[in-house]
Amino acid sequence: MRLTLLAAAALSTGLVSAAVAQDSLTVGVSWSNFQEERWKTDEAAIQSALEEAGAEYISTDAQSSSSKQLSDIESLIAQGADALIILAQDSQAVIPAVQAAADEGIPVVGYDRLIEDDRAFYLTFDNVEVGRMQARAVMEAQPTGNYVMIKGSPTDPNADFLRGGQQEVLQEAIDAGDITIVGEAYTDQWLPANAQRNMEQILTQAGNEVDAVVASNDGTAGGAVAALTAQGMDGIPVSGQDADFAALNRIAKGTQTVSVWKDSRDLGKRAAEIALSMAEGTEMSDLEGAEEWTSPSGTTLWAEFLEPIPVTQDNLDVVVEAGWIEKDALCQGVTDGPAACN
Repeated sequence: MRLTLLAAAALSTGLVSAAVAQDSLTVGVSWSNFQEERWKTDEAAIQSALEEAGAEYISTDAQSSSSKQLSDIESLIAQGADALIILAQDSQAVIPAVQAAADEGIPVVGYDRLIEDDRAFYLTFDNVEVGRMQARAVMEAQPTGNYVMIKGSPTDPNADFLRGGQQEVLQEAIDAGDITIVGEAYTDQWLPANAQRNMEQILTQAGNEVDAVVASNDGTAGGAVAALTAQGMDGIPVSGQDADFAALNRIAKGTQTVSVWKDSRDLGKRAAEIALSMAEGTEMSDLEGAEEWTSPSGTTLWAEFLEPIPVTQDNLDVVVEAGWIEKDALCQGVTDGPAACN
């Protein structure tokens, strides 16, 4: 009788262990690169959400290489990923990896950047609205004059979404002759050094006759500000996004006008939740917050869009109160700054 009970107990324990093992999911994350400050924040949010759910996090860094990202994703699949979160280096070049995942029945979340494939759930902020917010803030500061458009990477669809939103806001003033776009350039790989080089060339071509810069993220804004500073032109309106610490400090100092804050803590958490739900069998259409969306090229897919917040000198306190940045870091070197630094 005792042996039977022990055997039953052992069998019960084994079943529990097997159930726990079966329920333990692994989510693989393929990062395009870690050059932007924000990706570390995104990663921490994803990791935290997965750990809280009892899931495992594995990741790779493609180091801005499309071909490396393909092999990285193959590696994540081989390591047993039950779901993939992909920050695509190139929205088209990554599609074979989505196919490889689909062949193994592994769901994919296209993280922050569009993957033109209806098998990848698209999670991002409303990037067209981000572009509108950037242009509105710059126009409010400088409603007339010569504008420069420093765009994102040509391989990232977000670059064109942002540019489209910016143009919507600027178009009426352009048509009226109040604003003239005197220079425009994509920024390969979103690298600040490339943005600075583009800005330097545009300043040379325009004879420094530039009144405002609509830059598409904080890295490109930093490159533009460096070029402007070298010409003694720092302080003209410049936009950005991501609420990088350096950019927020520039806003406090008055050398950048706006950074559209996309709280990547929320985006990372939501990505982890979606990846786990899909790994457990939830259909994309059944995910909370999912909506059917058609890309500019005509691809219809399921997506969720979070809301961004434009941060200027007027509301800098919002990022401090949210615990995004410490006041000391925000106000470093600021002597006569906005209310948030007083």
